[in-house]
Amino acid sequence: MNKLIIEGGHRLQGEVEISGFKNAAVAIIPATVLAGDTCIIENLPEISDVKTLSEILIGLGATVRELGPKAIEVNTTGMTECFADYESAKELRASYYLLGAGLGRFKKARVVYPGGCSIGTRPIDQHIKGFEALGAKVTIEHGIISVEADRLVGAEIYMDVVSVGATINIMLAASRAEGMTIIENAAKEPHVVDVANFLNCLGADVRGAGTDVIKIKGVHELKGCNHMVIPDQIEAGTYMIAAAATKGDIVLNNVIPKHLEAITAKLKEMGIEIIENCESIRVVANSPLKNINIKTLVYPGFPTDLQQPMSSLLTVANGTSVVTETIFEGRFKHVDELKRMGANIKVEGRVAVINGVDKLMGAKVSASDLRAGAALVVAGLVAEGETEIENVHFVDRGYDQLEEKLVKLGARVRRVSL
Repeated sequence: MNKLIIEGGHRLQGEVEISGFKNAAVAIIPATVLAGDTCIIENLPEISDVKTLSEILIGLGATVRELGPKAIEVNTTGMTECFADYESAKELRASYYLLGAGLGRFKKARVVYPGGCSIGTRPIDQHIKGFEALGAKVTIEHGIISVEADRLVGAEIYMDVVSVGATINIMLAASRAEGMTIIENAAKEPHVVDVANFLNCLGADVRGAGTDVIKIKGVHELKGCNHMVIPDQIEAGTYMIAAAATKGDIVLNNVIPKHLEAITAKLKEMGIEIIENCESIRVVANSPLKNINIKTLVYPGFPTDLQQPMSSLLTVANGTSVVTETIFEGRFKHVDELKRMGANIKVEGRVAVINGVDKLMGAKVSASDLRAGAALVVAGLVAEGETEIENVHFVDRGYDQLEEKLVKLGARVRRVSL
């Protein structure tokens, strides 16, 4: 176990390279199962979730070879089943993508009920609805989800709620089903599009990704391919927020500015200067921070994954800001830790009212989940004195070389073993 120690008060300056998108990578790696062939995946983030998924595949008979710090070669030819046990799945929600991939290729799969961050209720009912519509039988016994089908047949599936995970899982299974599958009210997030592009690279026929109607024409077999993961919009947004908090001036390279429109708009509203280029964004924070209101929404709205880091920024903005969380009800667990640092926040249900303070003070705090950890890092960067953040393993699940990148930008951050 490690902790991060941050000496606050240092302005971030310079350039930072944004890594591949965690949320895309953790779906694409399980999707290699569908090919039963060799795939090369590039621009992967060096994070614990990627390592865990690679280890799961190796345990199931696949071979995974590192081609460099950001690329792997995955050969799933030798796999005969898809199963993720408790030890593999307990801290990794993305293990459920093995259900769609295994169902598509083997017509069966088993996964221990997925873990991941405790940020509120995240049911899998839409996944189950989709699998059953394709002809699978789904059972949940002793904490294990099993899916099995004699054959998969395309169907029209209307998502009762917009779900990224369910949209992707249904795409995986439907890519090897018979006939046409139509997903209505589908998630439109960039990583849904990236997974669809990967499937098409394998030889699938997926159309409409990025809209609310996705059509998948099933094919009999798929083949290996090379694919480069898109840049991580959440990592990029976190560094943009950190630059604003420290009154910094940084350039983010390897980004897709369109994916960042929601966070860009809110930072501009706060008085931050944003300069966009084709694959980079410059963030310049010279003006006092203005208060704003935020409401999390599905893409292209403000992302729930950036609500917590943004809350840290708003603690030092002038005036009163209101944050409404519509996606996950458990996404305010970082608030008590921010209060330890002097923040003035009141939470009622899914709404946080944040009254800006002149400064935060360093303190000993603990991350409760991935993005809560990122929020504490932002707070530590702006706080006076030292901040010690425990449970940093949560942060390692989603941020590639966090302290190295921050130090390069001028922050004072070090990792200490407990």
